[in-house]
Amino acid sequence: MDEAARFERIMIRSAELQREAGTRLARPVLDVVGVCERSLRAGGKLFFCGNGGSAADSQHLATELLIRLRGAVERESWPAVALTLDPSALTACGNDYGFEHIFERPLRGLGRAGDVLFGLSTSGRSANVVRALAVARDIGMATVGMLGGDGEPAIRHCDHVLLVPDHETARVQECHLALGHAILELLEDRLVADRRGRMTDEGPIGPGAGA
Repeated sequence: MDEAARFERIMIRSAELQREAGTRLARPVLDVVGVCERSLRAGGKLFFCGNGGSAADSQHLATELLIRLRGAVERESWPAVALTLDPSALTACGNDYGFEHIFERPLRGLGRAGDVLFGLSTSGRSANVVRALAVARDIGMATVGMLGGDGEPAIRHCDHVLLVPDHETARVQECHLALGHAILELLEDRLVADRRGRMTDEGPIGPGAGA
């Protein structure tokens, strides 16, 4: 297969997965939006965790809640925490307790019943994400698994599952980010509907978080 055909195949597969998610995951996504809406309206927080590219996606999504998602929407900052951000905490926990505890340990201190945890794992096997999901449930948080492959064993600790049925890490991550953006956009639509800070008729106010 030449490179041009390989490139086309990569792009088509990514688009196919997102199209499938658009039909198969509509109800689960709306359920997640509802859980996040109830949490934020009640004063709760949204947490995100993942490894590698999924760590970057966790930070990306949390930033769009804290700062801005869409330039056409002016609203207050909403509480979101990426558990991947503090290198001192991560390295201290990895050294003192083990790498599998790096999300669980801070979550025990920061998480509260009624909060929401998004655990991102393209394989479903990330031990630190699995432990975080299990602890979040013990605390009384809602757990959302953004997973790949068959989702095991992380899927056992998830109240809500957004599973991308593919084993190629890059393709799963691309779909996870698209799902995350859709969830946040739908959530933002709900939360600004009854506030004066809403979408303007004049167009974008400024750049979005990822611009």
